[in-house]
Amino acid sequence: MRFESRRAIGCTAGIMVLCLLGGAGARGQAAKPQMSEDAFKNVQVLRGIPVSEFMGTMGFFSAALGMNCTDCHVTESAGDWNRYADDTPLKNTARRMVLMENLINRADFGNDRMVTCYTCHRGVQHPEVTPSLAEQYGTPPPADPDRVDALPNTPADTSAAAEKILDKYIQAIGGAQQLAKITSFTAKGTYSGFDTDFQKVPTEISATAPNQRAVTNHLSGGDNTTGFDGSEAWLAGADRPVPLITYTGGELDGARLDAQLSFPASIKQDLSKWSAGFPPVTIEDRAVQVVEGTAPGGTRVKLYFDKQSGLLVRQTRIMDTTVGFIPLHIDYSDYRTVSGVKMPFKWTTTWVDGQSTTELSGIQANAAVAAAKFAKPSPMAAKGMITK
Repeated sequence: MRFESRRAIGCTAGIMVLCLLGGAGARGQAAKPQMSEDAFKNVQVLRGIPVSEFMGTMGFFSAALGMNCTDCHVTESAGDWNRYADDTPLKNTARRMVLMENLINRADFGNDRMVTCYTCHRGVQHPEVTPSLAEQYGTPPPADPDRVDALPNTPADTSAAAEKILDKYIQAIGGAQQLAKITSFTAKGTYSGFDTDFQKVPTEISATAPNQRAVTNHLSGGDNTTGFDGSEAWLAGADRPVPLITYTGGELDGARLDAQLSFPASIKQDLSKWSAGFPPVTIEDRAVQVVEGTAPGGTRVKLYFDKQSGLLVRQTRIMDTTVGFIPLHIDYSDYRTVSGVKMPFKWTTTWVDGQSTTELSGIQANAAVAAAKFAKPSPMAAKGMITK
């Protein structure tokens, strides 16, 4: 994604909506997650997938080609969601490319998704066909911590090693007994990101144990609220083409885990198939220890803990879409003690659709939080909240 292009995106690319294949115009209400072809106009290839996954595919294309929304859509789409439905040469090419990848994967890889847009493009619109001597003889770039894999010959069962790292984390933030004393909290601070043009806006967070969480960012055009009520997750967004997006797949796993990490005493039970045995990794020059677990929906999650302090430095989850896997990571910092428990007061979320930073000014432990705070709104109610 070209960060210098973000001002050209009228949709303020907090999410690279509809970047290549769709258009706006949500209609109707369904009990099940809304499908892409029901929410958007002129979807020809990416049909039969939930809206939340469709959004992820847009981010995948953006990351694979280094492009933003208006690079692929007509310029007028920046101020009118419906213009995303207009066909352009790049959209038609993208459709052909997706069909080509599906054919290759089906014919040569037993339908395993081994070839994606990123396989050839690697962040540029036109794939390179000539080897680069500068790259061949130059210094290799540092390894991406998000892609680190377990060392060869690592024993199949490294759950005990992972458990030891997790135990150190629990002790580092205050210990299990102290964690159990906090059953809810509210927090206030600021949020900034692509959707605010990196201007800081107020944010509010409410959470109750063991796994309910609601975050509302007060944007100039209306509120963006993400919620997880213990089973369902959603986004009601002022800058989204659909008033209410029900999360599925990796987005649902991620919302659940973010809520659970608000009360991390049960972290060992929140994920399964724990493993360790990863090579030495550094994040911002800090040595970290890595463990990996699997969320209930199958999403792989890596957790990076400061080797010295034991505190959680990063969470990385790899989410599946119909065109390929997409990464999302959250970097945690500025830990402060709240009622005997260390909590991060700052985190930066980076994903294929953009980047955002939340900075808290205060956290109130064991505050009263009404159950309605975590109630999923109806699509019409969400639309009303956005337009107020």
